[in-house]
Amino acid sequence: MTETFISRLNYVFRQRSLYVALLLWIALCVAAYTLAPSMPRLEGAPNLRSMPIGSSHYLVLVIIGIGIASLLAGRRPFPDLGQRAPDRSIALREVIGLWMYVAVVLVAGQLIGQHFFDAGISLHLNGSLMGATRVQSPTEVFTWAAYNGFFLALVPYVFFRLRGYSNASLSLTSTNLKNDVLIIIVLLALGCALDLRGHHTILQLTPHQQIIGGALSFVVHLFGTDLPIMIFIYAILMPRYAKLASPMTAYLLGAASYPASHIFESWTQYGSVTQGVSSVMLVFLTFFPAGIMKSFLTVRTGNAWAHVWAYHAISPHVTIDTPLVVQDFNIK
Repeated sequence: MTETFISRLNYVFRQRSLYVALLLWIALCVAAYTLAPSMPRLEGAPNLRSMPIGSSHYLVLVIIGIGIASLLAGRRPFPDLGQRAPDRSIALREVIGLWMYVAVVLVAGQLIGQHFFDAGISLHLNGSLMGATRVQSPTEVFTWAAYNGFFLALVPYVFFRLRGYSNASLSLTSTNLKNDVLIIIVLLALGCALDLRGHHTILQLTPHQQIIGGALSFVVHLFGTDLPIMIFIYAILMPRYAKLASPMTAYLLGAASYPASHIFESWTQYGSVTQGVSSVMLVFLTFFPAGIMKSFLTVRTGNAWAHVWAYHAISPHVTIDTPLVVQDFNIK
């Protein structure tokens, strides 16, 4: 097992795209730290100057988690995700077409949300992981979950199933359920332990709020962000990335797709060039490390569900975001 693990590490460190991504990350961190004093502060967003250190620290934790998952997977072969995609020309058209569709859905969500709730519909609720700047009504929360769940999960899933792709070709089945469950349990336990060290978690709530709020947070986040991310990035795009690029490049594209899909968060602003630059930098500093883990779990297990249960649905959206849902629904 040790020899296999070392040989895989050697392969990873020979990949040029890894060093390109590392240089881009360093450049992003340096730019954010250097430009922060001249950038506008975005309401509800983390401090831009502190983000490079915080995000890099989080990235180290993610790499440790990847190492643990790799050891748990042992000699299990890497699935060939590229075999689950169509020919390169079709795969390229599907990637471009899906991203065009997602862009329309995200922009439309901003316009619809602004019209009805004075705030756009994004892939996270206002205050998710960051701290709320306002209280959302239950109607707004349910609309958010229904909009994202329908347009970013159900519609793409049904469309590609009608095109003839099976659940297996969409990475929605397990080829080694026992090992998948082991990886999920271990990473979920580690994630929850890290989450619950904070000051604003589910532990600060009453038992009634924990049960009702936790269940409600699980459901609305499952439809509002977990399933949309799983379907359009890790079920559909990842196999096509694998068909179009080298394994390492495909993996990094999957990781970068996660922050790219969050370009319209509740705290992003695009009223000026400086606001836009600041927003984009914050989005990638915030979400790229998580994308690294989500992409790895999909590439390593071949199961798009793995990241949902190990690193999304419960940790952090129940452990950390339950207080947000309790506040929005006024659960006593």
